[in-house]
Order: sequence, then structure tokens, then C-alpha cells
Amino acid sequence: MPINYEVINPNTDVATTKTLLHEVIPLTGTIVSGTYGTFPNDDNIKNYSHGMFQSVYDYPYLSSSANHIFDISVGFDESSPLSGSANSVQEKKKINMYNQFSQVLLGYTGSANRVRLFESDLTLDESVGNIMKETIFVNLSRLLTKDQIKKGSVSIRLGTGSWAASNNSSLAKTFTDSAATNNAGTLNTAGGDYGVLSGSTGVGGIVFYQAGVMILTSSIWAGTTDFFSASTGIRTIDKQLVSGSISGSADAFRHRLQNLQFNNTTEINSSVYFCRASHNKFNYSSNPTYLSSSAIRVKNQNRDNPPVSYITTIGLYNSQNELLAVAKLSEPLKKDPTNELTLRVRLDY
Repeated sequence: MPINYEVINPNTDVATTKTLLHEVIPLTGTIVSGTYGTFPNDDNIKNYSHGMFQSVYDYPYLSSSANHIFDISVGFDESSPLSGSANSVQEKKKINMYNQFSQVLLGYTGSANRVRLFESDLTLDESVGNIMKETIFVNLSRLLTKDQIKKGSVSIRLGTGSWAASNNSSLAKTFTDSAATNNAGTLNTAGGDYGVLSGSTGVGGIVFYQAGVMILTSSIWAGTTDFFSASTGIRTIDKQLVSGSISGSADAFRHRLQNLQFNNTTEINSSVYFCRASHNKFNYSSNPTYLSSSAIRVKNQNRDNPPVSYITTIGLYNSQNELLAVAKLSEPLKKDPTNELTLRVRLDY
């Protein structure tokens, strides 16, 4: 037990800090298509009986070492021209998927609590006309995004050529959120901040940083006559969203995803305690062998040097003198009546 305690003043001896750590996350197209098995039946792709979305893993998903990367889904608003089309497949599920993302990320609007429409700008004004009614949703895993995606770090490259030339980089479109920074280029909504994904060919969608969700507009492939080409036949993006299943549309998107990269953010909050040892305190060791019959064992004569101790450990106690945290010094620090020490202890959480 300590010989005495030194009170920490919360106003002068305690400081709080916040540190943001970033990690680059590169996801190449080969991870999501063609590495594990034969497309579209890759072993790292998991489809579900409900058919609402498709999950992508970095290894075959039945492996114990597999990590979830992201989910893919598609949807359109009930006011879209695609709504009510003949020969539609999973239309209600696609509309519900659009509504669900809208409710969570944008919230409701108007007296009738109508869901908002996604817009490829920062106005939330549907009269402007930058509306995304037909979308592809990429829901990134929290394992990758951590606390949030770093603003201004997102880049996605998508093939827009023919089905056979989907990996042709010269026919690809790249979209980034380079206009987004911490203080500009973003808009705060019910789902957190979002920024616009744009490129030399126009706007490709939006990204919600805290939620880790990318929403891409189907207009990226407006000029592609064979967005989906398989045994079911050649389909444009609109025809695929109407007549194709959600999992089939996710397959087509994976086939055209060439690269996705962003920086994640880990927020570390810290409390810094300045533990001060004045010249007349902590000059005696708390080790019981330091004293013999109330006298310092190592001091045999009055003319010997002043008492000396070596600080190796700092303990933080509550008001009831209960030990809450222990900090070890990298090396012992000599303490005697001729010097004073201030030791900095940081607790991260």
C-alpha cells in the first residue's frame, strides 16, 4: 500500500484528447469476382433464401477465417418508371429495400411522413431534379469501416463497357468523394454525414461515412446495352432491375466492380493524468523492506545522503482509495528531496 496519496485536481491535472487513426482499405475486383470458384457461384459469395441482399467475404464464407466485406442490394422508389412494369421480379422487395435505406439514412419528410428520395447533391431538395430513384446499395462491413469512413478518401472504379469487356479499364468510370472534407462538401442527415461520388463523366452516387453505405445510381450504366448477359439473355440496367432478381443484379455489379478503396477511421479517446511528485514527497519506497524499526534500513549514519527512492509504478485510485489502474514506467526514475517529477499517464478507450 502507498505511504501517502497525492490528490489529482480534475481542473489542472487532467486533460482529454481525441486521436483519429486511419487505415487504407483496398478491395480489388478479383476479391469479389473470380478468385474463389467460378463466377457467379463463387465460394466467397453468400446468397440467402429471402433474396434481399448478397454478402461478400474475403475467403470462402464457410471457412473459419472468412471475414465479411460488404453486402450488395438493389432497389427503386415506387415513383420510379420501373415500378409497376410487366414481368417484374421481387418488385415489392426492391421497393421495400429502397424505402428501408431511405428511412434509416435520410429520415422522413412532409406531414405524411413520406420517405425521402436519394439525391446526387447536397441539397435534399427534390425539386432540383438530381434524384436517384433506381440505385445499387453497397453496405460495407463495420469490420472494415471501423468508426467511420474518412471523408475524401473514397474511390470506386466500375466497368461500363460490354459484358465481355467489363474489366477493360479504358471503358471504366471512376468516382471519388474528393470534394468532401471535414468542414465542407458533406451534408448531415439522420444517418450521419454523406458526400457525393463524382467523376469526369458526372455523378455516380453518394456515400454515408458513419453508416458505411455507398448508394450508386443506375444511370452509370445508362448507355450500356448489355449490363447483364447470361443464360437469361442480354439486359440493360433498367431491364435487369425489373426482370432480374436482387441476387442476379448483385452478380452483375460484382462482375463490373474493378476497384474500391477508402480509408477507415478509428477514434481513440484518451484521458491524460499529470501525476506530480513534489520535492518533499515520494522520497521513500512503499516496499516494507525499506524500513527497519521505523528507520531507513539503508541509512546507517546521520551524515549519509538524503533518502532516495526509485519510482517504477503509478497507481490511480478513487476517492475510497481503491486501486483502479496501474501504469508501469519503462525504467525506474530516481526521486529524492532535490528534484520534482511530473509523470504523464494516458488511458485510452
